[in-house]
Amino acid sequence: MLSGTVKFKQVRQFVAGGLVVLGVAGCAVLPNRAGVASKASPQPLARMTVATPDPDHDLLAQLLAGELALSRADLKVASQAYGTAMMLSTDPEVAGKSTALAIAIHDPDAAGRAIDRWQALGASKAQLAQARAELAVEQGHTDEARRQLSLLLSSGDKDAWRMFGRVLIGSRDAALASSLLESLATPDHLPPDPKAWLAMSELGEQLSRHAYAEQVADGAMKRFGTAETYAWAAQLKLDNGDRSGGLSLLRQAQVKDPNNIGLRLTYASLLGQSGQYAQASHLLEKGPQNAQTYAMRAALAANAKDNKTLEQVYQQLSGAPADVRSASAYLLGQLAEVLDRKEEALKWYDQVPDDDDHAFDADLRSAILLQGLGRSAEAHQQLAEMQTDYLDQPAQLRRAYEVDADLYLREKRYAEATNAFTHALQVVPDDPDLLYGRGLAYAEIGKIDLAVADFRRLLQIKPDDVDASNALGFTLADAGRDLPEAEKLIAAARAAKPNDPSIADSWGWLQYRLGHLNEATQILRGAWQSGKDADVGVHLGEVLWKQGQHEQAQQVFDQVRQMDPGNVSLQETLKRLEP
Repeated sequence: MLSGTVKFKQVRQFVAGGLVVLGVAGCAVLPNRAGVASKASPQPLARMTVATPDPDHDLLAQLLAGELALSRADLKVASQAYGTAMMLSTDPEVAGKSTALAIAIHDPDAAGRAIDRWQALGASKAQLAQARAELAVEQGHTDEARRQLSLLLSSGDKDAWRMFGRVLIGSRDAALASSLLESLATPDHLPPDPKAWLAMSELGEQLSRHAYAEQVADGAMKRFGTAETYAWAAQLKLDNGDRSGGLSLLRQAQVKDPNNIGLRLTYASLLGQSGQYAQASHLLEKGPQNAQTYAMRAALAANAKDNKTLEQVYQQLSGAPADVRSASAYLLGQLAEVLDRKEEALKWYDQVPDDDDHAFDADLRSAILLQGLGRSAEAHQQLAEMQTDYLDQPAQLRRAYEVDADLYLREKRYAEATNAFTHALQVVPDDPDLLYGRGLAYAEIGKIDLAVADFRRLLQIKPDDVDASNALGFTLADAGRDLPEAEKLIAAARAAKPNDPSIADSWGWLQYRLGHLNEATQILRGAWQSGKDADVGVHLGEVLWKQGQHEQAQQVFDQVRQMDPGNVSLQETLKRLEP
């Protein structure tokens, strides 16, 4: 199907139009139950007699019983109630509903009686033909179904083709429906209404009659030449693997109706999927704009890594009408972030309405931005408010705690991070990502037993988790305990990710703990050169120092200090090595 915003629902939209004759869910008109006036009396209440007919002869009781049964989806009981009600009522709608219910529960005898009653009460020719066609289709009587559908189409009813479509859509026999469609809904018989042509074409496609669907679509395109007919013919080609043909027709459709935003979005989306970002972007720049065109233009520019166009979209969207800006507040915040305008991004995120689908994400991004701007207390306050606001929404609550923990990790406030992770794990017990994060935080504050417990639990849940194996192995190695197990764990991680610098760091550090200094130096030097990670540098410097290569070690420490002046691991290591 097309991935843009144009969605073709011709059958459903077409057949849903006009009068709903056989809808099961509607309420029938209740009869007028006004009583006969009595003669005046000095004491009318003392002489009043209230008639109470038995339920089988009480129309109101039967109608209410039918509606109650429908409310609990008990079609059989509803059909029985309406079957009784239609004999008590002179309203044709009651008989029509009784007909629909009888067909729905596959009761041909009851349906036949209901149709006869409906006819007696004044149903139109088209209504009767539709009902009889539905009953014939239900029973698999092809000839009778064809005869009744022909009567329907020749009835002159303005909704005849919609009613025809309803009969076929409701069929449980796809082969029968296909046969009736192809024999009756031919180009020679279809009305001068492009919507009818498109609806029959889509119905053919749904019934896997691709040749018929394309024939009718091509006929509609040639006869009416509207952008919608071209677009539907294009979709059929795309769905059946003819990408170039589909794009060609979409191009023609867009030329016919250049201001049709839906067509432009669909065509641009397909161009973007083909990697033709510039062409898609150029197409969307022209003509009317709305929130969706701005969003796709931004997405195309982001995929093409075109910051100049992102800037252009941001400026245009910032000056768009108020309703477009309001609908695009989250997108404006994202664009401002990408363009490194953090304060502006905060303002846009603050304007995202509470009922917007992106309201939660906007609040999260705001917290992250606040932390990046050095406003850590405000960031955590924002997340604390979210943790209260989303108490009844576990997925959002978990995410709010997780982001809170991640920000604490960035700030090296590991105790607070473990608390946030613990709260998140109370919401989603045994969540692998949360266990991993808390294990890392525990290790940083020296709570090795708790860190090991989290990593072990994670490996019970996900035995093949490479990062967990590496984390547990490194934690054990760094603590100088269970080194054989640590070696097994890190070796497994190394086999799975042989070029991962963090795993190489773990392996090198393990070799150091095992006393293999030369091997440790070689491995750590390779990891340091490939990634220039501060913690790897600290490890390499310590091993070089232990080998007596103090000058080389000091050079590495200096590089780490330049990269991360406040690195706690470096400070602790230097205190140990230079007492």
